[in-house]
Amino acid sequence: MNMNGFESQQRQEPLKRRWQEITSVPNMSQFPRPTSSLPNFMTKPITFPGFEDDDLVSTMIPPVTVVLEGRSICQRISLHKHASYHSLAKALRQMFVDGGSDSGGSTASSASESVSDHDLDLTNAVPGHLIAYEDIESDLLLAGDLNWKDFVRVAKRIRILPAKGNSRKRTGGAA
Repeated sequence: MNMNGFESQQRQEPLKRRWQEITSVPNMSQFPRPTSSLPNFMTKPITFPGFEDDDLVSTMIPPVTVVLEGRSICQRISLHKHASYHSLAKALRQMFVDGGSDSGGSTASSASESVSDHDLDLTNAVPGHLIAYEDIESDLLLAGDLNWKDFVRVAKRIRILPAKGNSRKRTGGAA
């Protein structure tokens, strides 16, 4: 019996050493880590609040849908690629006035020539229309009321609405 106890003790010694090797946590700083094998997001600091890293922001802020009332086809625009409302107004004009030849090219080209690039803003980006947006709570608000960065954060859809309402609704008299 004594011999069996001695043999089991001899077997346990290597098992103890092996267990200690497995459970001991090595000092990871002693192993150099090549930076080239790290993913891009681990090597660059995350700079979302300042919108400096375009790749990161594009994965976090999806493009928003732009709907022009009366048209069945919508456009998509990435707000984070624009620096201000002025830049957005230029893009909307390009989409729906200069580039959109669905409704008479002569009026669209004369309207775009009448407003210089410097004077362009959301009030005249698409002539005869108001630029509104739906926020994350699906409320419809007038674009330009928030500062740019807050607008980019909360806008989920841009709606371009006719500036003048339907006159047939108001002409009916009360009997």
